[in-house]
Amino acid sequence: MLNLSDIIGQSQAVERLRANLAAGRMPHAFCFAGPDGVGRETTARALAGALLCESPATDLTGESASCGLCEGCRMMRADAHPDFQLVYKELARFHEDASVRSRVMQDLGIDVIRDFLIAPACRSSTRGRGKVFVVLEADLLSIAAQNALLKTLEEPPAGVTIILICRRPEQLLPTTRSRCSLVRFGPLPREFVTGKLAEAGVESAEAEFWASFTDGSVGRALELAKAGLYEIKRSVVEGLSALPAEGDAKFAEELAKIADTLAEAEVKRAKKEDDANLSKMLAARRASGAMLEIMAAAYRDALGLAAGANTPPVHADQLPAVQNIARRFSPVELADILEQLSRYERLLWRNVNPKIVWDNVAITCASALPMNA
Repeated sequence: MLNLSDIIGQSQAVERLRANLAAGRMPHAFCFAGPDGVGRETTARALAGALLCESPATDLTGESASCGLCEGCRMMRADAHPDFQLVYKELARFHEDASVRSRVMQDLGIDVIRDFLIAPACRSSTRGRGKVFVVLEADLLSIAAQNALLKTLEEPPAGVTIILICRRPEQLLPTTRSRCSLVRFGPLPREFVTGKLAEAGVESAEAEFWASFTDGSVGRALELAKAGLYEIKRSVVEGLSALPAEGDAKFAEELAKIADTLAEAEVKRAKKEDDANLSKMLAARRASGAMLEIMAAAYRDALGLAAGANTPPVHADQLPAVQNIARRFSPVELADILEQLSRYERLLWRNVNPKIVWDNVAITCASALPMNA
């Protein structure tokens, strides 16, 4: 079981939490914010271990740490501590209400929050060291769920600590954010991410790309590599480089087909590995978002080249394609394309017809023209 001192690459976040522990002034609610796969959940587990340890020890730095030997630490190590609870949208399938169990998991709803956080938080701790609740993907908390959680966040029962894990805290309601102590997590060193990918059997060029593309997120880099996206990304970037100025309807159809195929694969994976009924709509949004990110990275690389920046390109493995894009557009046009790609991602999350969006994506990427209303 890791202690806070074992967390790699998040010194600022860790030092803040250790200072809270040492001073005995632990906030009752946190928001751990940052990219996926940089250690937010691992840090939350380490903090929970320190809070739930029954015989706190002192680490090599003289700070308080979990002993690793007591019954509480053994339970944490086995993922079986009765006072530690992960809260996530897939818990809906364990709800006592059949109608909740049958729903597709598109957000983190009020039924899950009430039954797996609010209600158990009000019950006495089993081991007498308090309780820790870690909410995964808190960005997906519905408005109703957040409103139901406000009182517990503001005045939790004695000994209860709640940790919300999210990517962008600004997506939470202001009333939710104001009740949490914000702890920011930054990207991990790219060399570290590349090494982890290599350990997982990812080839060097692909590992370098994902480490750069994910901006130092081990978890996300491994997830994208596992999804087999690398060859898709190479094909898409080559397609962007060869787009005629008037656009290409076939390229737009191919983008839509890729997004749909990736979404279907993710739904099947969730069912097979987690026995979860993942919403096809949510899976499609995520797949489309990843594709638009890959495309935006190519235009951002091209903008860097056109502007004479010294920043290494993310798509360094396809430098000729990026250079071709940079030659076709002015820096202003490249900036306009990036702005439009961001807009298209927002439209996909608002349930705009994907075919219309992808048609316009292809036109914008070819000509820098905005969406055709």
